[in-house]
Amino acid sequence: MIDFIQGGIAKDHRGQIRFVNDFDMSQVKRFYIIKNTDLDLVRGWRAHRLEQRWFYALSGKFSVDVVKIDDWDQASSDLPIEKIILDSTENKVLHLSVGYGTAFQALESDSELLVFADFGIENAQNDDYTYPLDYFKNRKEQYI
Repeated sequence: MIDFIQGGIAKDHRGQIRFVNDFDMSQVKRFYIIKNTDLDLVRGWRAHRLEQRWFYALSGKFSVDVVKIDDWDQASSDLPIEKIILDSTENKVLHLSVGYGTAFQALESDSELLVFADFGIENAQNDDYTYPLDYFKNRKEQYI
């Protein structure tokens, strides 16, 4: 399942606070931050059979390609791909339940993507399915 958790922003004379109060983080075990070296780099494909993930654009904007894996032994290369834009100004968390693969591309310089996972790092080696960038044929090369 792909869904979004909407946040907001509160502003006053002191500045602003961005929040996503409806994001229940009780399942989160760890997080990491992705910052690509440039706007041409696409980081992916990586899929998780057991772990779910939540994504939040800390700064800038990312294009996130999402594919639902159909067969963990030999995924079909022509699966439909959903392209999602995560923009830090929209204050929303993208939630992917188990079973999805992702590829990321920064759309603005210095973009940072915060990623939450519901298993500890010790589980990573047991739930890491990687595919070459050109594996899924429906992936568009240009995002903009």
